[in-house]
Amino acid sequence: MDSVLRAAAVYLFVFVLVRLSGRRTMGEMDSFDFVLLLIIGEATQQALLGQDFSLTHSFLVVLTLILIDTGMSLVKHRSRLVERIVEGVPLAVVYDGKPKREYMDKERISEGDVLRAARAQHGLETLSQVKVAFLEADGKITVVPK
Repeated sequence: MDSVLRAAAVYLFVFVLVRLSGRRTMGEMDSFDFVLLLIIGEATQQALLGQDFSLTHSFLVVLTLILIDTGMSLVKHRSRLVERIVEGVPLAVVYDGKPKREYMDKERISEGDVLRAARAQHGLETLSQVKVAFLEADGKITVVPK
């Protein structure tokens, strides 16, 4: 039972940290983020398994994590509120060509990030050509041209 509780606690802890780190953290991973992910994986492995490295214990931890993840997906599927809390909602960071600084600062994105997405998606060159730009829940930027 200790393994199940440890797995649930680590899952919840890592989930909360990822959500608190912001959308852009998940949207674009650079080499530093990849190394950090590997280190977190090793640290959580130590917390999950403790001193018991048996196959049975490892299988129980993996099964617990998969069951928690499956359970969360079922709850999200049945509840819009839980889905919004867990997944987040799109956020308009540019409206009618004008950047919404408070949202951009909060989510750590720049005008350059929005312009890069505008060029890639529609060949736009300036923010004045953007009707609305959304920072999606997955960290990607979607641009709707005027």
